[in-house]
Amino acid sequence: MTSLPEGRLDALVARHETVASELAAGRDRDSYVKLSRELSELGPLVDAIKAYRGTAAELSDLDALIDDPQTDADMRALAAAERTAVEEKRAALEQDIRLALIPKDAMDERNVILEIRAGTGGDEASLFAGDLFRMYERYAAKQGWKVEIVTASEGTMGGFKEIVAEIRGRGAYARLKFESGVHRVQRVPDTEGSGRIHTSTATVAVLPEAQEVDVELNEADLRMDTMRAGGAGGQHVNKTESAVRLTHLPSGIVVVVQEERSQHRNRAKAMALLRARLYDLERSKLDAERAAERRGQVGTGDRSERIRTYNFPQGRVTDHRINLTLYKLPQIIAGEALGEVIDVLMTEHQAALLAAEET
Repeated sequence: MTSLPEGRLDALVARHETVASELAAGRDRDSYVKLSRELSELGPLVDAIKAYRGTAAELSDLDALIDDPQTDADMRALAAAERTAVEEKRAALEQDIRLALIPKDAMDERNVILEIRAGTGGDEASLFAGDLFRMYERYAAKQGWKVEIVTASEGTMGGFKEIVAEIRGRGAYARLKFESGVHRVQRVPDTEGSGRIHTSTATVAVLPEAQEVDVELNEADLRMDTMRAGGAGGQHVNKTESAVRLTHLPSGIVVVVQEERSQHRNRAKAMALLRARLYDLERSKLDAERAAERRGQVGTGDRSERIRTYNFPQGRVTDHRINLTLYKLPQIIAGEALGEVIDVLMTEHQAALLAAEET
């Protein structure tokens, strides 16, 4: 393992001191918020750097004590034991610093566009898509994030044929981006009288919310159609053409939003969804070009990749990318233990990135 880049560590410590000084001097509200966030992000890393550098002095003092011929045997043994503990602490701090120095995905702090679509399995697939949406909805609530449905098409027996939602909260994309792919469920449907286990699927796509600076939309490339909203809604549904369908002519991407009563709000949501899909399309092209490098990482982000199985009869959830099996299906599908799966996925991803940095 190569040594830590001391020059870069010096720069981080210096930047931390600069930000702290600027905050103390008083800034306008926008600058204060931005600097406060940077300080909170730098703080743990700078603390680790200082503690790491402090261990060098501790080791030097202990070595001097051990090498001193006047040190008695008991004291030398105590110093040797303490030296081992300090070495372990130093190694752990070095690993933490290495992980913190890995370049982060610029999208990690973004909000998320979550898309869930029923796959094979008919009505049971729609019910499973509904289960997945509620799982993410509850998990988001535990994180303090806000969930807002953008558009939804309900299944005939419940659940959703398709549902798109916006999840707003700090770090939403960082924690949810590994959820993209095909999710498979194995269970006995309520309508199955013989007790036979059915297998159904649903596809999940997690897109970082794109901003105008990320994707430039030319109005000449857009076609907007309005229509009356379908589904529940009473008289409003029949009288107001509030639903919006946007077509991006160059790519052929079509989005439909009808959740709001206001055509203006539906158009704004449709624009945000279209921008996210276009940005995701561009990122997917770049990812495909780097496919060879990414094979060792957690998944490829390919929508057709089967990533996880939820086996109800056995009460287990298996993530196939990392060979992780947890017998906590009820807690995971309820959103309570989903974080345990996500934590392992993030750790594996960090380990892959660290290995790539060191090659």
